Amino acid sequence: MSRVQPGDGRVKNPSIRLAIRRGDCVLFGFSERKSPHDYNWAISTQTTLDSEVKLSENESYKQLQMVWPEHLLNAPPVMRLPSGYTLRTYRRGDEPRFYEVMELAGWPGWDDERLQLWFSRILPEGWFMAVHEESSEIVATAMALHSHSELHLFGGELGWLASDPAHAGKGLGMAVCAAVTARFIDSGYRNIHLYTEHWRLAALKTYLKLGYIPFLYTPEMPERWQVICAQLQWPFTPEVWRS
Repeated sequence: MSRVQPGDGRVKNPSIRLAIRRGDCVLFGFSERKSPHDYNWAISTQTTLDSEVKLSENESYKQLQMVWPEHLLNAPPVMRLPSGYTLRTYRRGDEPRFYEVMELAGWPGWDDERLQLWFSRILPEGWFMAVHEESSEIVATAMALHSHSELHLFGGELGWLASDPAHAGKGLGMAVCAAVTARFIDSGYRNIHLYTEHWRLAALKTYLKLGYIPFLYTPEMPERWQVICAQLQWPFTPEVWRS
């Protein structure tokens, strides 16, 4: 398990391997709505991406789900950060900047009351922050959440990924996702998953590149993923995905 000095927040986990490499860039500036449940969604009249599924008002919309494959449970992802950034875990007092990053990423409305709902699910030393060294500001974040459900028994959920768009293109979101995934593996989780949306193409490509695979948990999922794979120019291989 990771070890963090009290009040320090620095990661000391040998399973989270740090390699600083220039050029490992992934566009970020997004976060995920995290819920294990379906929700009703009325499509507005705004322009939508080609991959977006058009739904009538009050029609049930199912989030995409992805899982960490069983054959990689003994192979935690490598965490890479560019020069000028460090990784640490949550420290008391991080909340105001976290709320700012969430708003910058497109998820306004976070406050102490809302955050408290999630604290009970975050694993110890499981809330990761990428920090810009020059400004000492948090610029990317993701949580390792305990998430037990019928589909994900004793599950661990990669949740609330978000980053500051001013620091996009540096692989920071990839880094915090890798750290969360390694944290789950280090703790013995075998059902690691995440929830996402079909229009978050940058996020989807990042998850795929990291090693996550689609979870085809409803009959319409293969068709939705076929569209996404075509847009991302990613191999469509449902025969090897979880269903």
